[in-house]
Amino acid sequence: MDCCICSPMATMYRLPRNAICAPCYEGAKAIIGFLLNKDEQEADGDDHGSVKSLGSSMKPNSSTMGMRHAWELVKKEMRSREETSQRAAFLQQGLALAWKEELHTDIVVKPGTGAPIPAHKAILPTQLVLAQAARSEVLRHVLSGDEHCKAAAGDSISLPELSHDELSLLLAFLYTGALEQEDLPERHLHALLVAADKYDVPFLRRACEARLMAAAVEPRNVLRTLEVADLSSSAALRERAMRTVMEHAAQVVFSAEYEEFAVRNAGLCVEITRAL
Repeated sequence: MDCCICSPMATMYRLPRNAICAPCYEGAKAIIGFLLNKDEQEADGDDHGSVKSLGSSMKPNSSTMGMRHAWELVKKEMRSREETSQRAAFLQQGLALAWKEELHTDIVVKPGTGAPIPAHKAILPTQLVLAQAARSEVLRHVLSGDEHCKAAAGDSISLPELSHDELSLLLAFLYTGALEQEDLPERHLHALLVAADKYDVPFLRRACEARLMAAAVEPRNVLRTLEVADLSSSAALRERAMRTVMEHAAQVVFSAEYEEFAVRNAGLCVEITRAL
């Protein structure tokens, strides 16, 4: 059947030849249903705590809302996202500039190696990202000198597990919400993933996982990847690393690196042995 939407001849069709194929029909229904549900949720949120007028309660339903209305909602959503992106970019540029030029910094963050980096106490507990604010409870306790974190309050904190470069990347992410460097070394991504899990920065965690999942997991780096995935509780990365170990078991298990790995990760070695 020729479809008046997806067929190459659609622009030439005239009534009554206006048939629509099943995939286009189901797709149109799904789009309208999704946008209608989203529109109703937003309207309910706007009307919360107020008396609804008769006009506001007369919402379009799936029988009256066509694709033209759906397209208008799509354009509205695109405009809203663009405005949100512009606001986030404005905040990102201002915060990043204040950090890079050390304007009114009030705390020093010390890495395990290298020079300390000035920062702002107000930024460290609350990670500003493009779409949301993700609060880091762990960093908040470190800054406030919580006794459970074994850190005293003061004008400096130490993150000894990070090098200077890795700490700089972590702070840059807290200020901008992005890993701006495209070709980050794998060791930096590993360190940032573990830090994101330790200090409860979920947006950074997802960013690191996405980069690592897109990269190659091979016999040469699979054990380190597995170890990092286990330390950071990254289920997806852990599963992929274990799958690579199984595919190249002889090469991995009989390597010199595996002996050192076994000393540090007895539990993982037991899992590998049982899976073989």
